[in-house]
Amino acid sequence: MDELLRQLADLAIGSVPTLILFIVLVLAYRYILYGKLMQIRIERRERTAGAMERARLAIAQADVRSQEYEAKLRTARAEIFRSREQRIHQWNMEREAAVSAARLAAQQRVQAAQAALEAQSTEVRSQIEASASQLAAQVLAAVLPAAPAEGSH
Repeated sequence: MDELLRQLADLAIGSVPTLILFIVLVLAYRYILYGKLMQIRIERRERTAGAMERARLAIAQADVRSQEYEAKLRTARAEIFRSREQRIHQWNMEREAAVSAARLAAQQRVQAAQAALEAQSTEVRSQIEASASQLAAQVLAAVLPAAPAEGSH
């Protein structure tokens, strides 16, 4: 057992410089590298978070622009629809005016034709009445001279 204790003591004494070197390396790592690595890690996280925040803002701006575009598109479509409705209304009014004008012209022509027909009818009646008395006289003249001649036989 003494031998074992002596070997352990030699091992402990031999490991002291390794242990001191390990502690020095850990402390050197802690002060030289660890702080800088943590700063770089924090900076990287901030950059990543900043990039993600900028991406969120860009997405929000794109969404706002998209909504504005859609609103403008709806407004333009509504304006086109109103313009189209106005044109259709104007065309209907022009068509109605043309139909009314054509109807009025046709009525005027019908009235003129009726007046002309009435005038012709009146003229023909007066001619017939004038010639009727002449025809009656001619018929009487033709019939009356023939009647006394027949009575003398």
